[in-house]
Amino acid sequence: MKMSVSPIENMGTLSSDLFYDILKRLDGATLASASCACAAFSSMSKEERLWEDVCSSMWPSTKRDDVKNLISSIGGFKKFYADCFPLIVNTEVPEFRWSDYPEYPEELTEAEYYGDIDEFENVSPSDFVSIVDIRYKDKTICSKVIWGIPNANGFNGWFSNCPFRIDLFTFSGRGEDHTGGVTLSVVDGLPPVTSMERERKDGKLWQELRDGIRLSWIVVNTKAKQAANLSSWSPLGGQRHWPTDNDFLLRFGSILPAKDILPCQMVECILAMKFRVTEASGVHTTLELTELCMQLGDMDGAHVNGRNSLLVLKEALSCNRSRNYNLALESCHLYSKVQNEMKEEKMRYESMLDRLFILGGITAFVTLCCYFLRAFVS
Repeated sequence: MKMSVSPIENMGTLSSDLFYDILKRLDGATLASASCACAAFSSMSKEERLWEDVCSSMWPSTKRDDVKNLISSIGGFKKFYADCFPLIVNTEVPEFRWSDYPEYPEELTEAEYYGDIDEFENVSPSDFVSIVDIRYKDKTICSKVIWGIPNANGFNGWFSNCPFRIDLFTFSGRGEDHTGGVTLSVVDGLPPVTSMERERKDGKLWQELRDGIRLSWIVVNTKAKQAANLSSWSPLGGQRHWPTDNDFLLRFGSILPAKDILPCQMVECILAMKFRVTEASGVHTTLELTELCMQLGDMDGAHVNGRNSLLVLKEALSCNRSRNYNLALESCHLYSKVQNEMKEEKMRYESMLDRLFILGGITAFVTLCCYFLRAFVS
């Protein structure tokens, strides 16, 4: 029996409940597109409840009551999604040479050389909140929230001058049990591995992990009411069997502007994730998440200190973003290219200095020998 469907001549004849039921089934990108389809969709897409559902689906951490209150205080869920779904894109990476980096004037301190101390005093570690979610093959395996910067007790202590670092698994947040215990197994979709020797040959477990893992690390500035996702969603790279045979290191991140903060004008936000194979016996293959941390690195490969990192994070939350993952990936590759070229130039410069010192030493030795020879002859 063939069923006939009568066409709808007027969208206005449909109930608003039906419209709402349609919209609440959409993801964020589709919901944003649907809001442009008609006046009814446009009006209903402004409902915060719809965007709350979208955010809780994409970032399970936002289901927490304290995070909901935070998002409401900085402009609501629709604004939060618009700020955090696109990835940070920074294609204007300067083509610096190593010799372009200025040295510190001896009469100035580092803080005075780098910029406005008053601006730094307006930035507090307690202003920042980290909202972290990890997925493997669309299944959430970890959700954490960190309020403030761990162990940053004042500006005049070690935090300002030591390398900046946030380690997710050595900090106990509000109402959280930070005992670790984040694992992946064959049940979660991992391929069975009979032995690590076999894995070193075919790399199947490593490939599945790289292809399936996703990381979101959102930083919120509660004072400026701004938020941004500093992760690249997918891994930018990694290392197999490092530092031990049972460890897999994955690297995520983004390129952040540091104009008027650091001489290199750009820094890399490095999000390092480490898994360890705790069992490799076929169906009992298990990976444990042992480390997830954030650091900022400059063009020279050095880690940025706490003082400058706070200023960089503050500026990063207002920089350009795009929904095109390829653009974000391109900016990271461009940064790595310039960084490698700078390292090579530095090595050539240092090699040239070594040759000059050797040549100078030989010249001084020959001159000294000639002097003593003349003195001996005379």
